[in-house]
Amino acid sequence: MLSADLRHLVAAAARDAGYPGHERNVGLRDGGVPGCYSCSLPFRLVPAPAEVAARMAAHLRRTPWIEDAKLTGPGYLTITVTPEKLTEVAVRVSEAGSACARSDVLAGTSRSAPPVASLTSAWSWAEARDLITAQVTARLAGAAGANVAVPDSAERTSVARDPGEGASPLPEAVEFAGADAITYALARIPPEHPATLDPAACARHVPANPAYAVRYAHSCAASTLRWAAALDLSRGEAAVVRPGSLAHPRERALLAALSWLPERVARAARRGRPHEFAAFLEELAETYQVCRVACPAWPERGHDGARPDGTRNDGTQHGGLPGDARTVRARLWLAGAAAAGLAAGLELLGVGAPSRL
Repeated sequence: MLSADLRHLVAAAARDAGYPGHERNVGLRDGGVPGCYSCSLPFRLVPAPAEVAARMAAHLRRTPWIEDAKLTGPGYLTITVTPEKLTEVAVRVSEAGSACARSDVLAGTSRSAPPVASLTSAWSWAEARDLITAQVTARLAGAAGANVAVPDSAERTSVARDPGEGASPLPEAVEFAGADAITYALARIPPEHPATLDPAACARHVPANPAYAVRYAHSCAASTLRWAAALDLSRGEAAVVRPGSLAHPRERALLAALSWLPERVARAARRGRPHEFAAFLEELAETYQVCRVACPAWPERGHDGARPDGTRNDGTQHGGLPGDARTVRARLWLAGAAAAGLAAGLELLGVGAPSRL
């Protein structure tokens, strides 16, 4: 993926400047606009990083898909990729499918997976949150390239509880709201926050419920592809996705968000804070929903009787909707990328990604 390409390229630039060994973490951050990235690695190399940053920028500018690289401030690198490279994300993520969240950031490291245990085996919200945190962290680490050791025992040993402590709230909560909703809600609780949930809130099918919002965004992306197939619309070959095909600011914002997926997986795994990855998925879901409204692959029902090619039933052009097949196909590729990215992220959280909700 693009962020991984940038990480390797920045590490190569550091190596060229005389500072090898930074392939795993180069301090890459969002540069504030789609296609722009910031790098703080020079600050970790030398006390006065400006000269090293300038040398690294010169190295980066020799790469064809780097539009610009320059020193910013006392030693930051600001890197801008070409429109072609950013647009390429739609195809790469869509074609990668569930592998789109994988990287080599934690390659060569080891993590331990927790013993296998069902959510309803926990005796308290805190125990359930800790269980989900351990399970999700292990999955994230594996996706980031770590060697995750599976415990010898197939099941977690149950811990005896004093009957006076009361019954576990988990079985009733899971039965009421569903395992996916409860799992997601637990995964997004930071370890320093109290672990308590309202099952009724977790079960609500409203955008304000993050567990529903992310899964609903995935179902919308999957539905776009399903409706396209029903209308005999094909996204065609990958070559149809050109820089000008996905140039709308909302499309570029979605491409930029998708470009971060594997790096956000690795960051949450490294820090042992899966709630940070859940927050990223929520941002990705919202970015997709805004994009699909602003840039529909084709007019939806109720849009002035428009056809999938962007024309009305009387043959005139429908304003504000795509009018050429190339744009429609490119947007289908983008919908496919959103579906793949959201599904991969939900899978890592241990939550299902239904195509209909």
